[in-house]
Amino acid sequence: MKKILFGLFAVVSIGLLVWAFELAVNAPAEMMQGDAYRIIFYHVPSAMVAFLFFAISMAGSIGFLVLREKSLAKALAWDAWAVSGAQVGIVFCTVVLITGPLWGYRAWGIWWAWDARLTTTLLLWLIYVSYLLTRRFAAGPQMRTSSAVLGIFGGIGVPIVYVANRIPGQHPGPVFGGDRASGMDPVILRPFLWNIAAWMCWGILVLILRHQFELKQQAIAAHEAEQSLNA
Repeated sequence: MKKILFGLFAVVSIGLLVWAFELAVNAPAEMMQGDAYRIIFYHVPSAMVAFLFFAISMAGSIGFLVLREKSLAKALAWDAWAVSGAQVGIVFCTVVLITGPLWGYRAWGIWWAWDARLTTTLLLWLIYVSYLLTRRFAAGPQMRTSSAVLGIFGGIGVPIVYVANRIPGQHPGPVFGGDRASGMDPVILRPFLWNIAAWMCWGILVLILRHQFELKQQAIAAHEAEQSLNA
């Protein structure tokens, strides 16, 4: 039953991506930026997905630290969500850091500006790169503990990045909930929302796959450790 539901979700996610892409391509050009603004259909949804998954990584890291002394099995289950959220989140955050300068160059004439939003996003990305490097190269039982601390530290950085968008700088202010000039034309808002839904579903699909892979890796590691003890 789970496989059937997952298969249906995968089909829906792919269908949404196709539909959202068609809407983005057929959306009218923006008056000031022309076709360059279409990067918003990928830049902003990727940022939203990245922030959500970093929050999941933070929750998983907290769960691991709380349960590591009480129940190792439950702690490892939380750790699986922590590493999965971090890995998928950093992929989407990388997309943000690539599409942002591409859009910025067309809009501002420069690739990068060290304003609050861009700088805090880059620092957040570096924190989770450090998280993944710790998972990859650290040895011993403290590997998960050290990475969990980084995961929590990175999760705290997510609201800082969001608030930084309200600090005057090169990066535009919030599209929604900003000043009186914020908002979006309905003909652009529709494909924008569909792209958010499509990329969110796709991200969740990849996250589930990565989580299942991590659980299998944990099972293999536990089996190898048991065999070593028996030998």
